[in-house]
Amino acid sequence: MNFNIPQFNNIIPKVAFKSNDNKNFYPKTPPIPNDTFEMSVGYVNDTHGQTNNMMRILSGLKGDLRLSAGDNDIGDEKNKAVHKATAKFLNLADIKATAFGNHDLDTTQADFVDTKNNDMTTKVLASNFKKVDDWEDLDDNLENYGRYDMESELEGSAIVEVKGEKIGLIGASPIDMFERATHPAYHTDCYVDELEDTIEDIQEEIDDLKEKGVNKILLLSHLGHERDKIVAKNTDGIDVIIGGHTHELIKDIKEGENLFYSKSGEPVIMTEAGRDGAYFGELNLTFDKDGVITKAQNNIAETRLFSKNMINQYIFDEILGKPEKVGFIKEAPAPPKTLIEENPHANFVCDAMKHVTNSEIAIWNNAGIRNFFHEGAIDSRDIKDIAPFFDRISVADVSEKAIVDMFKDNIKTTYSSHGYKPGLIAVSGLQYGVNEKEGKLTFMKFIDNDGNETVIDIDNPREDKTYKFVTDEFMMSHGADFPILCKAEDCLAIYPYDKDVMTCQYIKELDKPIVINQTGRIIFEG
Repeated sequence: MNFNIPQFNNIIPKVAFKSNDNKNFYPKTPPIPNDTFEMSVGYVNDTHGQTNNMMRILSGLKGDLRLSAGDNDIGDEKNKAVHKATAKFLNLADIKATAFGNHDLDTTQADFVDTKNNDMTTKVLASNFKKVDDWEDLDDNLENYGRYDMESELEGSAIVEVKGEKIGLIGASPIDMFERATHPAYHTDCYVDELEDTIEDIQEEIDDLKEKGVNKILLLSHLGHERDKIVAKNTDGIDVIIGGHTHELIKDIKEGENLFYSKSGEPVIMTEAGRDGAYFGELNLTFDKDGVITKAQNNIAETRLFSKNMINQYIFDEILGKPEKVGFIKEAPAPPKTLIEENPHANFVCDAMKHVTNSEIAIWNNAGIRNFFHEGAIDSRDIKDIAPFFDRISVADVSEKAIVDMFKDNIKTTYSSHGYKPGLIAVSGLQYGVNEKEGKLTFMKFIDNDGNETVIDIDNPREDKTYKFVTDEFMMSHGADFPILCKAEDCLAIYPYDKDVMTCQYIKELDKPIVINQTGRIIFEG
């Protein structure tokens, strides 16, 4: 089939603004014949509980049908206010359905079901999420991990009506869902089908929708970009894949990148709007009488260009509490685009942890930072959005060898994984080198509070030399993406709060306009 979707830039500007206070999409489309159907789809993915960005998205998200590709939420049962705010966002945005992402299940199953049933109107779809048959007989059942009959709470597909037409929606969860969840131990009674079986699951849902007279079908996928391509080519009946999980930012429509063809040769369009709600999209579609896309237009908007609505601000303040103003950011760089760049925003947070706890070294996982410092006034919620997970701050005496081994392992894993996860480590009190071609640690220096440098022998690090070391409990003792540096019971101190509280305290103590320029702590070689 010779299918040509015109490039968006060749038709109209991406976004037209009525005024600075009323930003919106205004696509100009020519008249269409009566035997065709036109609709617009507003979409988000991987907003990760970023409430400030959610409020801005609410000012700009449009579409006859609004959908999410999952990871709307983030954090475990300690983040209940954020869960409620995320649910409120989905409702206010009129998002009809969402895929079921890994971070949507950071919490217990019972807590997720409670939020879904009591706070959300959005349908949660997952055709490939399954429970083991004997889950109710497991020894560590409800009383320990809040297990629930999740399959009865999730739908594989749904039908919605748009302008008098039936639209089919199917959901798909990520294959690596429980590797990426915050507490995989909560969900040992669950599994997600491997890719081949997932494709069969999706095709079964497609066939069922077709039997019900639906010929326009969208897949809400948290499988990730490369797997979405495979699904597009190996199924028959999907028109659009609203994608997420791998945080791609897909602009326009380009054949071979986000335009593919199904087994029968019909076009399949893929979207994805980055991560953390920094972008959102609107996909304009024209179908022929058989439900085949004949025209399409993919618009991406940058969230920071939209203003928060005062009413929405009030609603979120009621849920989250009114934020405290803590200071002023005089200068801040753009955030890095990948996990293998040095992140001055994360380095600044490390400075805060090191200062407040009077430690010698502070570190933070680069992948843990979910937003960045904006120039202008900053409040406690802005900082919470930068570090949305709730992980208590832990301080311990950690050996030089344990530190070096962690960095070696982190760099090797990061450069050998898709998407460079978990990402390079932000630091304070250290400088280290990375050979990018070989993916290895090349040198390390300890830098004390007076700026004195001490070279650490990375080939023979000392086990008898320790440093007062601070990070969050995820990196110190949980052992998910990193080796355990110190067991919780052996830590010098565990604070009852996270990095955001310490960063607020640090900014207030500095009592001056802040310049974020903490770079030069990672030296790239090779």
